[in-house]
Amino acid sequence: MKKMTDAYHIPVLLKESVDGMNIQPDSICVDVTFGGGGHSREILSRLGKKGHLYSFDQDEDAIKNIEKSDNFTFVRSNFRFLKNFIRYYGVEEVDSVLADLGVSSHHFDDSERGFSFRFEEGDLDMRMNQQARKTAAQILNTYSEEELADVFYLYGELKQSRRIASVIVKTRKEKPYKKTSDLLATLDSFVGRGEKEKKILAQAFQALRIEVNEEMETLKEMLQQTLDILKVGGRISVITYHSLEDRIVKNFFKTGNFEGRVDKDFYGNINTPFKLINNKVIIPSKEEEARNPRSRSAKLRIVEKK
Repeated sequence: MKKMTDAYHIPVLLKESVDGMNIQPDSICVDVTFGGGGHSREILSRLGKKGHLYSFDQDEDAIKNIEKSDNFTFVRSNFRFLKNFIRYYGVEEVDSVLADLGVSSHHFDDSERGFSFRFEEGDLDMRMNQQARKTAAQILNTYSEEELADVFYLYGELKQSRRIASVIVKTRKEKPYKKTSDLLATLDSFVGRGEKEKKILAQAFQALRIEVNEEMETLKEMLQQTLDILKVGGRISVITYHSLEDRIVKNFFKTGNFEGRVDKDFYGNINTPFKLINNKVIIPSKEEEARNPRSRSAKLRIVEKK
């Protein structure tokens, strides 16, 4: 695979996450979040001739980061179809799965796709898959006040979600939302200045991005499918970046369900399909944070299928 520039995405917790996969030369591995190809390149470097890597990405831009390799297959698809595609390629079981759930730096730095509040004239798009129909603008212009409030509260954890939703519904009657600047104008009265301002804007944009791409639903679907395709003794290595997705991953790994509902056997042991490899969550070192500030919120969890 060709080496991509760091401008696309600097792989976070690279060594720790790939080490956690316990890769052998003949392993069959899956990277469900190809992106800039950083983690995939590292995985491939550890595979022998009999090993193989299947990497997923729904974003058309990711295709530019591919180079042909005999033991590499790129799947242009959302990872919610993980099991279908693995079966399509004739694979019954895999040895390891890696997911880096962060949005690529490339997306935040693309002024035209609306992922970041830094680019005021960007379209309110936020689609990872640009063939998908639902955009951030459509959500802002068509969702009911209650639906908008739920999005901002559940996915952005914004305390003023109901007031924000109310203003959006009133504003769109006069002028539909199209550009990032339209949303920023609405949010202006709800934010302070300095770091607090950035935090609230980031939470609002995160909420819309999650809703546009159905991120929580697809994450659950992907994790559930790992139970069907992973060998006994196989590993899952997942990097999360915010509390919502980390809670889903943590609950699933510890209890086998997304609610965190504990079911114990006769001896008081928790019934779960996994064994925790790291009891304590792994976070980036100070050196990595300094090198790549966007790694600051990353958390790595690794489990092995029983």
